[in-house]
Amino acid sequence: MFSQMREDIASVFERDPAARSTWEVLTCYPGLHAVWMHRIAHWFWGHGLKWVGRLVSHLSRWFTGIEIHPAVVLGRRVFIDHGMGVVIGETSRIGDDCTIYQGVTLGGTSLFRGAKRHPTLGKRVVVSAGAKVLGGFTVGDDARVGSNAVVLKEVPPGATVVGVPGRIVEGSEKSGDKAQFAAYGVVPNQEDPYLKTLQSLVEHAQDLEQTVSALSEKIRRLEQQLVDHPRDAKVDPLMAIK
Repeated sequence: MFSQMREDIASVFERDPAARSTWEVLTCYPGLHAVWMHRIAHWFWGHGLKWVGRLVSHLSRWFTGIEIHPAVVLGRRVFIDHGMGVVIGETSRIGDDCTIYQGVTLGGTSLFRGAKRHPTLGKRVVVSAGAKVLGGFTVGDDARVGSNAVVLKEVPPGATVVGVPGRIVEGSEKSGDKAQFAAYGVVPNQEDPYLKTLQSLVEHAQDLEQTVSALSEKIRRLEQQLVDHPRDAKVDPLMAIK
């Protein structure tokens, strides 16, 4: 148990540059408190004391602002940063070394009791602030969920998901490799293909506008020439435009 607690403290220093001392982490990190209280609640839940487990979970929510159902299976070194408003549903499973930021919901889209209603996060997944992952599917190892994304279907390992509904904007070549930790799921030089497509459409529209403007000016000059010199206007209008 104590070795696991030391791992949890070390994971805070690894992923939060604001952490300055062990005492500060022990006393001022609600995400760490929520994880530790959840392990107590989960123990009660697994030993048939479900009401006690729910009570411990409720007290944890009251103290930390983080709601984790006592049935949730948490891996090792899970770090909930800031954490206010995090909600993790009953059938969720969270792998080792995952990072969850404030306002995240791991929720369900089904009301069938006993079904797998909530998501499973693989190892080293980062779920950014305000993201919603809804449904009984899997988010693969090393995946990243961008801030305020709404994810409604399975995410392959190593992928980055953004937007509403969530769409994949980046994938790793080797899903088994350990990806470098990315705070808030932000990847340097990340480009959204949808935004690139929209930008190309805007540029194409601008080119068309310039072409139409040039043609309109040529037609205006031709019309003016016909008005000023009607007898001399024996030139083919199409040739004049060219």
